Amino acid sequence: MTELLAGVRVLESSLLEPGALGMLLAELGADVIKVEPPGGDYVRTMAWPIIDGVSLLHWHVNRGKRSVELDLRTDDGVALYLDLVGRSDVVIEAMRPGALARRGITVERMRERNPAVVVCSVSGWGMTGPYRDIPAHGLGFDTWAGLAPPATDDEGFAYLPEHTTVGVRVTPVWGALAVCAALLRARASGQGAHIDLAQSDVAAATNWFRIEGSRAYQRPADEVTGNPADGGERRDPGISGMAGSVRYQCYRSSDGHVLLMASEREFWRNFCAAVGRDDLFAANPGSHHADHARGNRALQRELRAIFATRSTAEWVRVGAAANCPIAAVNDATSIAADPQFQARLPWLPAAGAGAGAGAGADMIPNPIKLVDESLPPPAAAPTPGQHTDEVLRSVLGLDDTRIAELRRAGALGAPA
Repeated sequence: MTELLAGVRVLESSLLEPGALGMLLAELGADVIKVEPPGGDYVRTMAWPIIDGVSLLHWHVNRGKRSVELDLRTDDGVALYLDLVGRSDVVIEAMRPGALARRGITVERMRERNPAVVVCSVSGWGMTGPYRDIPAHGLGFDTWAGLAPPATDDEGFAYLPEHTTVGVRVTPVWGALAVCAALLRARASGQGAHIDLAQSDVAAATNWFRIEGSRAYQRPADEVTGNPADGGERRDPGISGMAGSVRYQCYRSSDGHVLLMASEREFWRNFCAAVGRDDLFAANPGSHHADHARGNRALQRELRAIFATRSTAEWVRVGAAANCPIAAVNDATSIAADPQFQARLPWLPAAGAGAGAGAGADMIPNPIKLVDESLPPPAAAPTPGQHTDEVLRSVLGLDDTRIAELRRAGALGAPA
C-alpha cells in the first residue's frame, strides 16, 4: 500500500538527537535527505554504546534517511542546498538558531525558491528569549523544566538522577505533528510555514501537570483544593503526590515488582474478590473514584504480604482475569522478555554495519501501528555522504560530469 507520507521530500540539517524528527517522518514514508558537512554529523561518535564503531544514537535517530555531504562554506554548496529546497516540501534545521542563515540560507531565500516550503527550526531554547544563544545539551532542558531534580550521593556531591530524557526525545514528536499540519495547509493553499520549536519548551509543556498544579496551589485553599477522595488534602502535584498511596502503589512480588492501580471502587472490589479477601473490601470500600486509601498502613501491610506470594507474571494474569489494573514493573533489561513488549515491539534486528534496518544494533521499531497495513522496515542509518551522487542525479538531474566538477571545486564531501 502507499506509504502515509509518500511523495513528501524532507531536507534535514541536524546535529545529534534532534535528528529523530526526520527519522519519524522517514518511517512514515517521507524521503528524508540528511545534508551533512564534510565528514558528517559527529553524532556517530557521541555517547554510548558504540556498535560496529558507530554510536547507537546515530544508528537510531538517522535510520531511514539518505545522506548528502555539502560544504556550505562554498558558494556552490549553498547553491546546491537552495536547489534542493526548491524540490523539497520540508526543511528541518535542528541546530542552534540561525545556523543555516549564517551560511546565507535564510528562510527568505528558501521561500524565493519554494513559497510553500515548511521550515521547522528545532533548537535548545528557541528563536526568542534571553537564553536563545546559550549552548546546551539535552539534559539541561529537563533540569530547567523541573523534570530531573538533582540527587546527592553519600559524600554529599550532587549528581544527575536516573530519568527518562524528555526534551530531546519528545520534541521530535511535536515537530512531526507540526510539520504534518503545516504540510496539509501548504498543499491546500500554497502557504508555507516557519515552525520555531524549542526542546526546553517541550520539556516544560510535558511537565505541565506539576507546573500548572503548583501554580494552582498558589491560589487560596478555599478556591483550589486537593483530591476529594482524600478529604481535599493538597497533595504535591505529579508523581511525588503518590507517596502514601496504598491502592495505587508498587508492591514487591515474589520475583520483582508490580503496580496496583485499584483506585476505582469497582477495580478494588474485583481485586479483593480475586485474592479471596472480601473482608478487605468490606473494611475499606473507599470512594467510587480516585481513592488511593492514602496513609492506610494497616491495609498496605496486608497488601504487601499478599503480593509477595506470586510472581509478577502471575499477578498480571490475575489482574487480567479479574478486571483489575495490575502492571509489571520493568527495567530497561527485563522489558525485552515481557510478552506485551514482544507482541507489540518486535526488534529491528542488528545485521551489521551497512546492512538494512537495525544495522549495527537491535532497535525498537516505530510504535505507530496501522490496521491491515504495516510500516516498511527503515533502511539503516547512512554513512556520511553515502547518497550524495544518487540524490544529485535523481533530485537535481545532475550528470556525472557536473557532479565531478562540484567535487573538484570542494562543494561535496568525499566520494560515496
